[in-house]
Formats: sequence, C-alpha cells, structure tokens
Amino acid sequence: MMSKKIILAGNPNVGKSTVFNALTGLKQHTGNWSGKTVELASGSFSFGENTYEIYDLPGTYSVISNSPEERIARDYVCFSDSDLTVVVADATCLERNLNLVLQIIEMTDKVMLCVNLIDEAETNGIYVDTEKLSELLGIPVTGICAKRRRDILKLKSAIAKASEKTHNFAVKTVYPSEIESAVSEMSEYIQGCDKTLSAHLCRFIAVKLLDNRELSEDLIHKYINDSKSRKYISDKAENIKSALAETGIPAVCIRDEIVESIIHLASSVSEKCVIKNDERSRDRSRKIDKYLTSKVFGIPIILLFLGGILWLTICGANYPSKLLSSAFTMFGTLLHQWLAKTELPPFWCNMLIDGVYGTTAWVTAVMLPPMAIFFPLFTLLEDFGILPRIAFNLDRCFKRANSCGKQALTMCMGLGCNAVGVAGCRIISAPGERFAAILTNTFMPCNGRFGMLTTLSAIFIGGCFSGAMSSAVSAGFVLLLIIIGSFVTLTLTYILTRFVFKSKSGTFALELPPYRKPQLIKILTRSLLDRTVLILGRAISVAAPAGAVIWLMSNLNINGSSILSICTSFLNPFGLLMGLDGAILLAFILALPANEIVLPIILMCYLSSTQMVDCSSVSVLSNILTDNGWTTLTAVNVMLFSLLHFPCATTLKTIKAETGSIKLTLIAFVLPTICGIFTCIVSNFIYKFFMIF
Repeated sequence: MMSKKIILAGNPNVGKSTVFNALTGLKQHTGNWSGKTVELASGSFSFGENTYEIYDLPGTYSVISNSPEERIARDYVCFSDSDLTVVVADATCLERNLNLVLQIIEMTDKVMLCVNLIDEAETNGIYVDTEKLSELLGIPVTGICAKRRRDILKLKSAIAKASEKTHNFAVKTVYPSEIESAVSEMSEYIQGCDKTLSAHLCRFIAVKLLDNRELSEDLIHKYINDSKSRKYISDKAENIKSALAETGIPAVCIRDEIVESIIHLASSVSEKCVIKNDERSRDRSRKIDKYLTSKVFGIPIILLFLGGILWLTICGANYPSKLLSSAFTMFGTLLHQWLAKTELPPFWCNMLIDGVYGTTAWVTAVMLPPMAIFFPLFTLLEDFGILPRIAFNLDRCFKRANSCGKQALTMCMGLGCNAVGVAGCRIISAPGERFAAILTNTFMPCNGRFGMLTTLSAIFIGGCFSGAMSSAVSAGFVLLLIIIGSFVTLTLTYILTRFVFKSKSGTFALELPPYRKPQLIKILTRSLLDRTVLILGRAISVAAPAGAVIWLMSNLNINGSSILSICTSFLNPFGLLMGLDGAILLAFILALPANEIVLPIILMCYLSSTQMVDCSSVSVLSNILTDNGWTTLTAVNVMLFSLLHFPCATTLKTIKAETGSIKLTLIAFVLPTICGIFTCIVSNFIYKFFMIF
C-alpha cells in the first residue's frame, strides 16, 4: 500500500470544504469569504490499495499576489512535492474559476479539475461539457455534486487515476509577443543551466522571474543547486527586464500583461465548453441583491436582520436560562452534601462549590441558551449568503475609514467571539489595516457580553414598556450599542491607519455567491458543536479558576473587612466619576478571564456574599440593583463600558499570537479602556448637566 499526497485548491465559496469533508469524513468549515481558514486542514481516505493524504489549502482567487492565504496556497503547490493538485471549481461561474486553474497549470504538471455544484448549475440553466473542457486544458476533469455519495466515489476514482501520471497540457497561456519572447529566452537559459529540470518547470520559473521577485528567488533556491548558476539566472532575468523596459514594458506592467493574458484565455476556454440557457439562468439573486446591496436599503435591511436575531435571542433565552440555573442549583446542593461526607476540609469544600462550581454554573446558565439561539440564526445568514452582502454594503464606510470591507467580516466574527474575530483578521493583507482591525475588534460585543447587555436592557430600557414592545425596545437598544461600537471602530480605524500605521486603503475581491437553500442539519451541527460548545468550553476553562480567586477575595479578611470590600471602597470614587461605583469597576477588573462573570461579581459585592450569587429571576435582580443605587444612567454606562472596555484574556492571548508583539497587545488593552472611561465620564457629565438645568 502506498501513501499519496493530494492538494485541494480552489476559489472561496466553490464547495471546497464540502468536497474535503466528503472525501475524508472530517468536519471542517470555510465561510463565504477568502481566507477564513488560513491554517491547513488535512485528512485522508483509502481507495483501492492506496491511501491518499488530502491537504485543504486556503480559498484564494489567485496565486499571483501576496496576501497571506495566497502565499500559503502558492508556496504549498510550488514546494510541497505533492502527487496531485485537485482544483475545485464552481460550475455556475466557471470562467472566473478558470483563472486559478490556469495559474496552477503553469506551476505544476500534476493537476486535475473538479467541477463542483453541477446540480446547481443545471438548475440555473448552465451546462458544462467536462469532456470538452478536459480536451481544451489537457488535464482530467470530473463534474460532481459533492452532496451525492456516488459523485464522491467517482471523484476518488478520478484522483486515483490522475495521481499515477503527469499530463501533456493542450493549453498554454500565450503572452504578448515581447513578453512571450522574453519568457522563452529565459526558459531556455534556465534549462541550459540545469538540464535536469523539465521544460514545463523552466517556463514557470521564467515567468515568475519576470513577474514576482520574491517567489522567483525561492524557486531558484529550491531547484537550482549551484550558487553560480543562481547568480547567472538572476542577472539574466534583470537584463531581460531591462530590455523589456526599453521596448515600453516596464517591470510594473509585466504582471498586468500576464494577468490579462490569463483572463483572456479563461474566457476563451469557458466560451467553448459552457452552454447557458439565458431564460433559465436569470438568477433570483439579482432581484434580491437589487435591495440587499442597495445604497439606500442595504444597510437598513441588514440592521433589521440583526435586530430580529437579537430579539429572538432575548425572547428565547430567558426560560431555558432559568431551567439551567435551577438544575445547577439542585446539582450543586447534592454535590455539596456529597463533599461534606468526605474528609475534605470545609474551607476547600466551600471554595470548590461556592467558588469554582458556582461561577462555572452561572457562566453556563447565562451563556448557553443565548449562544444556542444566536449562533444557529447567525449561521443561517452565513449559509444563505447574507454575510458577503454585509461586507459589500460596509465597504464604502470602511473605504472612508482608510480600510476595506474585509474588516466588516472580522467584525461579524467578533459578534460571536472577539478572539475568533481577531484570528479572522488574517484575511486582511495590508499590515496596517490588519493591525487596526485587530486593535478595534473588541468594540463588537461578543457573546460573553450579550448576556449582561440583554439582561440590563430588558430591566432598565425595555422595562419602561410592556408586552411585546418591551422585548422589541430591548433588542433595539442592544442593536444601538452594536451601531455605536461600529462607529467607534470606524473612527479609530481611520486614526490608526492614517496616523499610526500610515497604511493606504486596500482593495479586495469579494464574491457575492448565489442565494442557496440552507442545510439545516449542517447549520445546527456547525453552530452548536463548532461554535457554541467550543466557545462555552473556552469560557468555562477561564471562569472556573476565576471563581476560586473571587471566592478567596470575598472570604479572606484584613482587619475585619474582606479583600473584596476593601478593593470596592478603593475604586468607588473613580467609579462614581464614571457614573458607576466601585463594585462595578472591580467586577470588570476581576472578569478579565471571562466577561460572563461581571454581573454575578457585582451582586456578590452588593450582598456582601461569600459566594457567587444566582439570580435567575429578572425581578429579583432588578430589585437588588435598584436598592444599591442603580438608575437608568448607571445601567446605560455599565453597558457602554462593557461595550468599550478592555478585551478578555482569551482575546488578548490571541492578539499576542497574531501580532507577535507585546506592545500591540498592551495597546489593545489600553486603547478600548480609555475609550470606555472617557465615554462614561462624558455620559455622566451630560446627565448631571441637564439635571441641574
């Protein structure tokens, strides 16, 4: 039995991850935007007597430019010594996908094409002649629907056959005469320096020497062993580029000519093998996009979508939260009775139950129901194709902020978890824009903050109304907070990219995929397992030790006062300046490991309790807060500070990993904190000013 290495490449949104999952049985997911999964996913399958190791490259539209995901895809195809590169294409937009196919054909003679979504193409009146396409490209071509088991078996068989041999390509990208002559001259020179290299590889190296200096140097070091030959080849390339410049083709124009030739060839091949029924291919997407991507209606409609999700989350989370809270309370009582029968000292027993278990139970009861509602609904928008439209609509706003619409996608990820949003900033190729997006992602309220925001909004904002209006107003206020966070993000992004990182506004290619019928089972699996359970587990892992620390602070005394009350008194003057109090500030500081425990720490301070307080009843919680001096202003300032304060420990750790800079991590902590403090002080001052008059 032999093991063969197979690379899976393709544009974003062509079903590449679906093909990968179907081949390997692993559950990986890549969203509808370029580069969401920058790390390499891998798996394997067996067919016949061989085992095939599959490596799923990041989705990319090109291997010519230098964004992180494009460099990963390009270098892996060039240097990984694979047995076969399978390029997955979308049958509904084959011409655009062929650009990448032709680029990869230039890079390797071990390639095959998998045309996916054949069923969707037929629905839209599009027919792809795969035999003709194979004849034109000179490589194996297989048309499939990745959701059909028989098609996956057909693809496995095709991979097995294609990996056994290389191919004599019938197609070759022909460049303008001057560049073509230069490529031929350079290719012959390289082959003269090293006769072991194939003509195909020599031509590819020649093209890259004229087009991409960074990659060409890597290629020379990879394939040319003799240092003198390397220097001769580099010097020859510079001489040829100088000669091209004298004919009116400077170095900066060579890539444009190469790209234009590839696009022209892709169009020519597509015209010969794709048949379209014009009547049937009038996609409903255009009619919906007329409104969803409209300058007038686009953003308001998307805000309505988000407001509806928040409303459903607020309405639906209360009852299961109460059930979970009651269940955890009952189990905690039983666990306490069981520990009491052991020889464990009462001090440790109480710390484990009232500190570790109590905090963990609170976080689970508060976080799980909203996440179990929010993430499936949010994933539904993603599956349906709404998220790319959000980026499209917001691109104009971010352009004015000296950034691009990719940042809108990272902000959407931040609504689930800021750490995920920070990691998602890898899709932004310009370093200045990427750092600005990382530093400002925390202004999107993550799921850990949604529990407190929705609860306080329901008590102090929605509480002024009755019936269904109460939930609608509560959801509307949370939506307003998200809009405020977006405004702060845009403002600081402009300041950071213009004056700190001094980055020019970048561009990005965004595909608006057709609207597809969501797959409910996959949505539930992906949102509940890949997101809800993952984030909940992460929160619990930091909340449990935090609970122990908080319990110790409330139970260890100095001169008759607990450490918790001493810290509260110390912070109280500054808290009052912000329209808060010392207990609230201390709660935010102690909740650095997990935002979910801010509210229970506040209650512990108010009630002078030695354990985390469980208030499953909104009315009881409202009475406790109002009895301790809370007003609508206090609640609003708490929500504003929750929106604008420092990131949690998990997010800070992710920022350090993504930037590799302690300095930027400290800025990520200080910058939002200053914004939060300043906003609360201004809010408190304005309120008192109007109260005087």
